[in-house]
Amino acid sequence: MSQRVTRSAAAAGGKKPTLELPMEAKKVSKPKKTPTAKATKKAEETQKTAAIPENGDKAADDSIYAFTANDIKGTPVSLDKYKGHVCIIVNVASRCGHTKINYQQLVDLYEKYADDKGLKILAFPCNQFGAQEPGTPEAICKFVEKYNVKFDMFEKINVNGPNAHPLYKFLSSKLPDPKGKGDKIKWNFTKFIIDVDGKPVERFTPATKPITLVETLNKYW
Repeated sequence: MSQRVTRSAAAAGGKKPTLELPMEAKKVSKPKKTPTAKATKKAEETQKTAAIPENGDKAADDSIYAFTANDIKGTPVSLDKYKGHVCIIVNVASRCGHTKINYQQLVDLYEKYADDKGLKILAFPCNQFGAQEPGTPEAICKFVEKYNVKFDMFEKINVNGPNAHPLYKFLSSKLPDPKGKGDKIKWNFTKFIIDVDGKPVERFTPATKPITLVETLNKYW
């Protein structure tokens, strides 16, 4: 670093010349602040929050509560409304060989356990299996009236493939086919049991009659 010697009026009078440093040498750099433990923790929490998917293929907390689905009238419904309830999620169709027995017994279950145990049933029409649910939302609503359906009906969706609803991608990934035939939904009226924490806990085949689910439901009330 270069230095300059200057003479002031006082120096001319016999005093020793003063040593003057260049301006840049006078600047004192401030020490960098070390992040506190509190700041580090906050940054980590921010990163975790940013990583939570919105209605993605998997819920961040492995529950159905992170998902949204449209009801049969097209109104978005956040599935966190089902917190604290045991649920049955089932893909339904109006023209299937399983239709009659499933609607009858699902209605029976709902009437018996909705008030007593808080049971919720979420029915998702799907036309992917033999084109057995071709109707409009209005036609589907009209059809289920004859079974006196009071449980929640949702908008028609896909349950398999790239256009499958995120909820069903999540369910299938968590509970593969109970007969070991992969994770895809095999047919109409595949049933998922959801516990009170919103976690998928058991999956049943289309041929399983709803009334036989009572023993399983009793484990999760």
